[in-house]
Amino acid sequence: MSNYRPAKRHIELSVGESVRVVRELQELSQNDLAGLSGIPQSTISAIENDRVRLGVERAKVLARALKVHPAVLVFPGWDIKKESAA
Repeated sequence: MSNYRPAKRHIELSVGESVRVVRELQELSQNDLAGLSGIPQSTISAIENDRVRLGVERAKVLARALKVHPAVLVFPGWDIKKESAA
């Protein structure tokens, strides 16, 4: 057993990856999310691939469509315990 390393508990995600992960966890396609949010599918694809910045207004719209707080999308790597100790 000494040859094994424990699994990581957290992974680093980009903002675009956080949008994709939340969308996929809700079993939504990019087209589904486009319909819910009014944001074109091509823009959602560009956001998920980090080619376009999410921005505050789009974050609010996507968060509302995905039923999550905007911070979930904008700050995917936020560690509340680590940040509050600083």
